[in-house]
Amino acid sequence: MEEQHAENERLRRELTELTRQARRNEDIFRRSHARYMSLLQAASLGELFTAMGTGLAEAYELDVVTLVIRDLRHEVRQLLQAEDPYAEPMPNVVFVEALEGLAPQYNNLWQPWLGPWTAADHSLVFPGHPDLGSCALLPLRRNGELIGCLNFGSRDPERFMRSHAVDFMRHLADIGAVCLENAVNRSRLVRSGITDVLTGLYNRRYLQHRLVDELARARREQRPVSCVMLDVDHFKPINDRWGHPAGDKVLAQIAHVIREECRDSDIPVRYGGEEFAVLLPGAAIEEALQVAERIRRAIEDSELVLPGGHGLQLTISAGVACAVPSRADNDLKSRGDRLIAEADVQLYRAKAAGRNRVSGATD
Repeated sequence: MEEQHAENERLRRELTELTRQARRNEDIFRRSHARYMSLLQAASLGELFTAMGTGLAEAYELDVVTLVIRDLRHEVRQLLQAEDPYAEPMPNVVFVEALEGLAPQYNNLWQPWLGPWTAADHSLVFPGHPDLGSCALLPLRRNGELIGCLNFGSRDPERFMRSHAVDFMRHLADIGAVCLENAVNRSRLVRSGITDVLTGLYNRRYLQHRLVDELARARREQRPVSCVMLDVDHFKPINDRWGHPAGDKVLAQIAHVIREECRDSDIPVRYGGEEFAVLLPGAAIEEALQVAERIRRAIEDSELVLPGGHGLQLTISAGVACAVPSRADNDLKSRGDRLIAEADVQLYRAKAAGRNRVSGATD
């Protein structure tokens, strides 16, 4: 009887342990599934980066999660900026042109790497976290190419050991890589609808949308918004003499000059034909006039190059208008249309006065 009782107790303990493990595995599966879904359902790059960073850190009770992204031509950064120009920087997202120099494990990383954190090897992967004990590096690969790495860090030196199973991490990395690729492609499609193919500047559609947002912000903060309308002087003869491909090349060069002379906060736009616009959030009329004059002077001083190497010098005329929307301005679309119209009037005044000059006014 005693032996049978002891056997029953042993079986009962085993059943209790198996039940505990099953519940723990069920909880892990449920949390993992929720994390997978948060990545798959991210509607933008910003949402995906948040889900990969703070989302995974909270879900798995990690001290830090970083995301390293290979961004050779700064495209991902530009897409992220286009999604939300006022978004706060993400300190746990690291953009690099090449991953290999960031950590020795990146040189040939095909499977998740787990092991001790060392300052010499991993300080660039976990910037601002000098007190970690162990880490896991999860390669994000698409079509055999390393496009990034998801990195888990813990102060616990035994949290990530080389002997631990990595099936879950491998699966998470696969999902993360697909989500990253999809989010970049989705952002490309969105941006293709708001950018001008020839110049790479934003298009008129984007200006009209962004202008309403900026006027709403200006109304809340009681600050100005300025708009500069720019038109290339005597542009038609270029198309007539050298053809439209030559004219397109000149417009692309002019767009580059405009972009270079704008401030980081300014929004340069190809408005249509040889006409451009620059939206200047927070700029009063004096500052907007300075930006317009800087662009005008830069165009005047530039030698544009036609196909065949022939040099060409052009000038540009500019009109500037400024508005500080009041709290009584409820129709911001109409207010934006009026701001552009006022800048356009100033542009035609500049042309009527002899071209190659800036004219401006404020309401």
